Amino acid sequence: MTFEARNSAKTPYNDKLDLPPLFRQVMLREAGDAFSHAQKIAAEAGAGTLVWVGRFDVAEFAVVLEPDEPLVYARRAIYACLAALADALAVHAPPEMPMHYEFPASLMFNEGLVGGGQLAWPANADEKERPDWLVFGAMVRTDILDYREPGERAHIASLHEEGFDEVGGGRLAESFARHLMLHMDEWQNRGFAKVAEAYLSRVRSPEKTERSIDAVGDLLTRRKGKLEVEKRKLLPAIERALWLDHKSGDILY
Repeated sequence: MTFEARNSAKTPYNDKLDLPPLFRQVMLREAGDAFSHAQKIAAEAGAGTLVWVGRFDVAEFAVVLEPDEPLVYARRAIYACLAALADALAVHAPPEMPMHYEFPASLMFNEGLVGGGQLAWPANADEKERPDWLVFGAMVRTDILDYREPGERAHIASLHEEGFDEVGGGRLAESFARHLMLHMDEWQNRGFAKVAEAYLSRVRSPEKTERSIDAVGDLLTRRKGKLEVEKRKLLPAIERALWLDHKSGDILY
């Protein structure tokens, strides 16, 4: 993956983030959709463009990537992004916060859904060719705007209720960008294995099992001492984000 600098992105609203070099921000007002907007401008804006939305109940942002390998392999970038998102949250999390992903990209705190990540690529992209861009989008619930008692919604969570320090969408996006740079650098210089390890450390695994991610991003699970391998395919699992309410465009309640 590469973050080749471009300067063509136009920012509709200016609220400056402290981003690493080669990142450029595009801020949308509260009604915006970071994931969709990033896809619309990806070809022109280029790698490192980070779109974020000024919301107080959800941290919402998306980043444009430019892979240097065919699409069938490049989708593994979602694991680097998910690892970076978890690392960014861990900086602000209470000690020993139970945080994990349900494969592939549903983010859970204390068994409650708090958000997740999703990946997009050009509609006409050839599996065997390098796509012009990828877009990773993330949404994390920072507060719950709901009248129900906490006991009635144990299946959902928010940063506020889980005791995180004050972290808004902008600060989380900044931290995500820094951690993403680290994971991408690791991938480029030492191979994908370390990226896979970072992601898998956030995925709960049954006892006495070994897990790995293959060249096309599929999750492989094998019980120790056994030859049989269970495969969970990445592509169908990310074609429709399971943590997202696709009617409202928001995190599931």
